[in-house]
Formats: sequence, C-alpha cells, structure tokens
Amino acid sequence: MTDPHVNRYNLPIGDRPRPRAASIDVRDQDPPHTPPEPLRPPKGAPNVVLVLLDDMGFGAPSTFGGPCRMPAADRLAAGGLRYTRFHVAALCSPTRQSLLTGRNHHSVGMGVTTEMASAAPGYDGIRPRSAAPLAQVLRANGYSTAAFGKWHQTPAREVSPVGPFDRWPTGEGFEKFYGFLCAEMNHWHPVLFDGTTPVEPDRRPEDGYHLSEDLVDQAIEWMNTQRSLRPDTPFFLYLPFGATHAPYHVPREYRDRYRGRFDHGWDRQREITLRRQKELGVVPQDAELAPWADGVPHWDELSDAERRAAASLMELYAGFAEHTDDQVGRLVDALDDAGALDDTLFIYVLGDNGASAEGGLGGTLNEHRFASGIPDTAEYINANADALGDATTHAHYPVGWALAMNTPYPWTKQVASHFGGTRDGMVVHWPNGIEERGGIRHQFHHVIDVMPTVLEAAGIPAPATVDGVAQQAVEGTSMLYSFNDVGAPDRRRLQYFEMVGNRGIYHDGWMAVTRHGTPWEMVQTGRRYFDDDVWELYDTNADWSQARDISAEHPGRLRQLQQLFLVEAGRHNVFPLDDRMTERENPREAGRLDLLGDRRTVTFHGPGLRLTEETAPNVKNRSHTITARVDVPAGGAEGVIAAQGGRFGGWSLYVHEGRPAYAYNYFGLRVHKVAGGGVLPPGAHEIRLEFGYDGGGVGRGATVTLHVDGAEVAAGRVDATIPYYFAFDETFDIGVDRASPVTDDYPTADNAFTGRLRQVRLDLSDDLYSDVQSENERQLFRAAHD
Repeated sequence: MTDPHVNRYNLPIGDRPRPRAASIDVRDQDPPHTPPEPLRPPKGAPNVVLVLLDDMGFGAPSTFGGPCRMPAADRLAAGGLRYTRFHVAALCSPTRQSLLTGRNHHSVGMGVTTEMASAAPGYDGIRPRSAAPLAQVLRANGYSTAAFGKWHQTPAREVSPVGPFDRWPTGEGFEKFYGFLCAEMNHWHPVLFDGTTPVEPDRRPEDGYHLSEDLVDQAIEWMNTQRSLRPDTPFFLYLPFGATHAPYHVPREYRDRYRGRFDHGWDRQREITLRRQKELGVVPQDAELAPWADGVPHWDELSDAERRAAASLMELYAGFAEHTDDQVGRLVDALDDAGALDDTLFIYVLGDNGASAEGGLGGTLNEHRFASGIPDTAEYINANADALGDATTHAHYPVGWALAMNTPYPWTKQVASHFGGTRDGMVVHWPNGIEERGGIRHQFHHVIDVMPTVLEAAGIPAPATVDGVAQQAVEGTSMLYSFNDVGAPDRRRLQYFEMVGNRGIYHDGWMAVTRHGTPWEMVQTGRRYFDDDVWELYDTNADWSQARDISAEHPGRLRQLQQLFLVEAGRHNVFPLDDRMTERENPREAGRLDLLGDRRTVTFHGPGLRLTEETAPNVKNRSHTITARVDVPAGGAEGVIAAQGGRFGGWSLYVHEGRPAYAYNYFGLRVHKVAGGGVLPPGAHEIRLEFGYDGGGVGRGATVTLHVDGAEVAAGRVDATIPYYFAFDETFDIGVDRASPVTDDYPTADNAFTGRLRQVRLDLSDDLYSDVQSENERQLFRAAHD
C-alpha cells in the first residue's frame, strides 16, 4: 500500500509529520512518542546490480555466440533473459551518461567523451541538474548505493583536488565509490579514488593484484556489510569495469587458455560465430553477415608475421574478457551465498559500445602511440609477444578482430550509424520478477531504457523535481513489459543515433544511416563535409544485420527518415555536428573551459599532488621551464621531483645516483635522457629544466638544458614529442611518479623524492604554435611517422 505521507515525486522526500507533545511529563504522554521510521523504498523493491563491460562487441561473449568464454553471463542468461536488440551510444562516456540518467546522451551534454567536450550544449560534458541520475533517485527513496570501477562522466576540468565534486559519483547519488574517473586504466598499476580521495592499491602485481579483482573484492565487502547491518534495506550496486577496454592486462594463464584458438583468422571466426548465434536463437536463421569494411584486409591477405601478431592479440583479448567475467561470477556467488540473488534485479550489459577498432589495421602494443598516428609493425609485436598482457604493454587488437567481435553486424565502436557500433548483448536476471528461465527477447531497446526499468521494478516514479529543480522528461521506456511477455510488441519505435558525425535514425524497423568517419583514423588528415556523406537504408524487419542497402529502391522512405533525423537531432541538442577526434583533446581547440585557462605560471607547494592530464599544466607543443627548490639531506637524495605520464609516454625530472636528470619518453619507443653535474651536496638547491620547443607544428623536437643553482650542467635533444596527450591512465605527479615509470632509472614504486621538496614551478611560454592546427600541418605530422 502506498504511504500517503511519502511524496516520491519531489526529492528529497520530506520528513513525516509527528505528533506534538500532549503533556508536560513524559510519563503522562498518551500515546507515547515512537521514534521516526527510516525512509524505505516501496515494499517489494528488489536489490539492483548493474554490471557494465567496456569495449565488447555483440559477437564476442559466448552468451551471444562469441569465442570469449563468459560463464557468469551464461549462468545468468540460463536463469533469466537475453536481449538481442539492445543498443548503446557507440562511445563510453555517452553510453554511461545515458545509462544512469535515462536520457539520450546529447540531452544530458555528453555527445562525446569528457576529454573531447566542447562548449556546445549537447557536447559540454556537464550533466544538467534537471536530469537527476538513477543513484540519486534511488538513494533519495531509501536505497543504499555504491559504485565500483570506471566512471568517465565527470567534466575533465573538475577531476582535481579542488573539485567541484557534485558531478563525481558521490555527488551523483552513490554513498560509496571506489574506482577511476577517466577513459581507461592500467590494471596492474591503477590510480584510483575512494570517494574523492586519491588512493593506490596496497598490493602489487607480484603479490597477485589486478584491478578487476580488486573492484569485485570491494563490491562484495560493501554488499556483505550492507546485508549484515541493514538487511531490510535494498541496495543499488553499480559495477562498470575498465575491462575489456585497452590496455589488455590479464594474468598469463588466462591468455594461455586461448593459445592457437584464433589461428583460423577473423573471416572464419565470423562464420563460426554466426552459426553459434543461430543455434542460440539470438539472431534469426536467415541472418546474413554484414559486408566487410572497405580497406580492412582479409585474413588470407596477411603475411605469416601479420597473422601471428593478430592472433596473439586476439588471444590476449579473449583471456581478458574471460577473466573479467570470472570476477562477475564471484559477485554472483556472493549474492547467492547471502540468499539475495533471487530478489536481485541483475542487469549485465556486455559492452558500452561495439568492439573497438582503435588499435588500427595491425594492432598495437601502445594504443596512445597509434592514436597519434604511429603504428606498430607485426615484427615488433611478435618480438614482444611474451610480454603481452603484462605491465610493459598497452595492447589493442587489430580492426579485423573488432569487426569479427561485432558479428554479424557492420562496423565498430564510434560508428553510431551501424549496429557494429551500437548493438550489444544484455542479460537480465531476476528470479522473483521473471518467470521464464533462459528466455530470449527481441524487442528493440536502448540504454536509456535501463533507468525507467529499474524505477518501475522498484515501484518508484521518475521525480518531477529534485533539490527544487524541475526535471526534464526521462526519455527511456521501461523494458519491464517484456519480462514476462515474450511476444509483447515493441514500445521503443523511434531512436536516433549520432557519434562524431556518424548518424542514424530507426523507426519501426526501418533505419537510415550515414557513416561519416573511419574509426581507426584517429588523427584527421583533411576535412570531410557532412553534406557529402552518403546515406544508406535498411529494413531491419527483413534484414537483421544491415547486410543489404536498399536506398536505391526506396528513395522516398530514405528522404522521410532523413527529415526525421533532423527533427530528432534538433530536439536532442545534436547540432552542431563535430567530427574531430584526437584534436579535441586540446581544450582550446575544442572550445571548452580549462582548469588552468591561460595561466602561464603554476606553482606547486610540496610533494604528493596528483592531477589528471586535463587538469595539469599543458606542456605539449610549447617551450616551458620546470624549476624546483629542494633541500638535500646529509645522506644525499634520490627520486622523482615531478613527472607526467609513464612507460608509454611522458616526462620526468628526478635525481638519479645523486645527480639531477630529465627523461622524455616518446611513446615507449625512445627515452631521451639528460643528466649532468656532480652529486648534489647537502643543503638547499634550485634545479631548473628548460625545454626549448622547436615550433612549427605539433610533435616537433626540442632542445633541453638542465641547470643547478643557476649554472648549466647538461644539455641534449628530444627528437620528437608527443603532440596530443600522454595517457588517460597516468597522472601528473609532484614528488613521485605514480603508476608506470617514465624511465627505468627508478622503480615502479618507491620512487618518491627522498629530500625535502619545497616548491615546483612550471612556466609556460606563449604558444610558439597555434593550438588551432591547419590541415597541412596535421598531414606533415602523419607523413613524418608513416
């Protein structure tokens, strides 16, 4: 029965009225006062567990016919439902924002990732207060809430010790958060947050540490504590893994389980997967393989070295996927052991976008390197094959495997026009709410439908106001209608798609699409005009996998859908279209606010500070000076004064064997070092590094000079520099080099400066090179590294 005193439409819920005192003496009070009851969700509201994997395509998991063994997903599907037409936003931040708000990604400012945000309303990366997220609504209705893993929704400039923190997980309704806020993370040496406090693991890989295992350990501990102390209170547990996004970091035994399993190649794998999908019933018997993407070689067109490299990278990915799912299995076991599994609405989303093509045509051991236009050769990958998956690699498989992992659909992550970028498998398990076991649901749904599904299952309405702010409409449609009605007609009949200029519109089975860009071309070499894009038309009622373009046969239908896209795009803040990728990492080119703005001097006081690349001083493509004031103790000093990035790209100013030194790591390919002078004697010293950028474009070289107490002690050259970003999963550090080391001159851990670090000042020159790059200069950079 609904409590008339609880208004769940206006959050937070006000206090219940309580009777006033009826007597002076408490012994005469009649009736006696009773303590106020805690706020609780509606009776029968289930626990909710929402698990999200990263960069997994529809055709990867065994649950949907793929080659990656996923026993936990298989178990949940056998006891619940598989959704075969579930769609996401083709990129990570947009999917996550939509998942937790129930609104389309442009409607809540997340047209692209947080690091690519601009000033346009649909792309500024700032969730409006009129779109309260799921955790905030559930917590305001009495749920316990926690999140563990990858967030990637906080505006980039706000990820710093000065906040603001209202768009961090703990500001968006989660009482507990343990994880990371950026696009990806080193799974062996992560840099994490507990709430808003920077933390690092208390164990190392040699002691058995792995991030995915740590996240589930934390989640199980939190859940068990909730069950021990508040067993009558349902909880919402959100577990968004960093896996299976690059870097592919996984224990060796998992990689070895797939040794030789992919030697048949990606063309044959697509055929095997499609056959299995038909056997499972997750695609119809007449489903066809979508056409192969132009420009991607077939397996028999590769050399022996290229096939070996590609197979090794796919073995690594598959092991990474299985290891991740095994951690989900531990969580499922913990729920079962606690007697909570049957009354838990468990939603397992097997990908926040389609499989990723961001490793290029040949794959890479360092995706940052490839993202800046520098590919790895097969010979280089094979020479380092034994290291795949360990801390010295940052691997990503080739495009051919991404296409195979999206079987039977065309294209990949980023490509919102085609199902390879937007269609992912989803499993829903809730024995107390779903009658069928092992069912399959073919209704068309979108990630915005998750929030209204959870709210309906819990008996909680979407709020009209939150904290006094009127709420914009939830744009999702609850999927609850399909839980116990396999034949229920679709309630989502219309859905637009857009990502970096790739566009699509779905209406009652018909879909008009246009692919604007190629996802593995991370650095653009010329502008492509949107008016030049070619539109395609598909009848997905008859053509499940977008295998046959029928635009020539139905030009009128195509025009109608194109007009419908314009209407939907205008309604949801999709315009203006913006197809820039890596270039938008630069705040000034993207047009977004930057934490440091135009400041040319930044002073840091004492050691310990940890910043993301987006909140650190931008030293790329410009001259700069780093000046440190230190005190050297009687026994001498060692360690890092300041560093940014790590093993796969970055720089470090440090003291090695008592002498000052500087290292510039160029994408893990070369480490340029400058060191000189005698051993620093005890006392106060000023160490200054002058970085003289050559100018004339991005990624140029520099002359480096090192000074101690005003005197030059060493000089050298850096032949080429990193143009766009050092790393999402590394940090800018004062007094230490966290995560992976920039140079092997000091260890991965225990590299903190052992003297006293009084001050570090960075002085940035006026730009020698305009941040707004010309197309010609981009082409020159690419040509220099091809």
